[in-house]
Amino acid sequence: MGSDFKAIPLIDISPLVEKIDDQNRANDKDLLEVVRRLDDACKEAGFFYVKGHGISESTMKEVRDVTRKFFHLPYEEKLKIKMTPQSGYRGYQRVGENITNGKPDMHEGIDCYTPVEPGKYGDLAKPMEGPNLCADLSRKIMRGIALALGGTIDAFEGETAGDAFWVLRLIGYPVDIPEEQRTDTGCGAHTDYGFLTLVNQDDDICALEVQNRSGEWIYAEPIPGTFVCNIGDMLKVWSNGIYQPTLHRVVNNSPRYRVSVAFFYESNFDAAIEPVEFCREKTGGVAKYEKVVYGEHLVQKVLTNFVM
Repeated sequence: MGSDFKAIPLIDISPLVEKIDDQNRANDKDLLEVVRRLDDACKEAGFFYVKGHGISESTMKEVRDVTRKFFHLPYEEKLKIKMTPQSGYRGYQRVGENITNGKPDMHEGIDCYTPVEPGKYGDLAKPMEGPNLCADLSRKIMRGIALALGGTIDAFEGETAGDAFWVLRLIGYPVDIPEEQRTDTGCGAHTDYGFLTLVNQDDDICALEVQNRSGEWIYAEPIPGTFVCNIGDMLKVWSNGIYQPTLHRVVNNSPRYRVSVAFFYESNFDAAIEPVEFCREKTGGVAKYEKVVYGEHLVQKVLTNFVM
């Protein structure tokens, strides 16, 4: 929540998508302009739209259509992939089973996680073990963010996010919820856990809201063909607070069923995230945040976020 922003910036990242992996084009002026705009967006709003990302609008719509089709199946069919501890907290959740700030959220969802092989991370990842275009796009955006912070292009790779864990949530917001079960939000105010989130939302329903520094809720109005992106808790720690995640929520006042698909790009599951040296030097030389093991942070959230 960096400023009293009134709108979320839109960035054409096509130069970054095209050139960020080419060492010979590291100083390309169009690429560096995208980096500058990413820096501004992360500091000012913590949210931004991206276009020119290389994923077709028709593919984005198809993903939403398939998601909507699943959620319109009979309840008994959806329960065939119900989330349980035995499924590694993957699968379908009914309306009200996701909890934010102690209140049930008025959405149903499917959670998918990076496959975790049994024993790969020892006891730490045991609750997350199970089988299971956006990962590469997220990696490229994170390369741009690394440059924006003044780091090397691969600063987030290797031991930090070279084997990035990811989470995919398919979310449906019904409108025909019984009065005795209904709360006022589709998803309560929160920040995201990891580095970067990409959201593919319905083109014609306005429901995602982002809070600015004055406490005003600003709509993330749908822009067809774009992803809404936001930064998360781990980037706050890694940057020593240069970039701050922004509170956001979903309030679906539309009379129509709403769908969104969120892709969460995280660090390595077992990465120990702490303020990196060059960011500490920019912020007084002292670490403002303690070291966080991402997997511990995620497991703690997962074990307390659901009612099953």
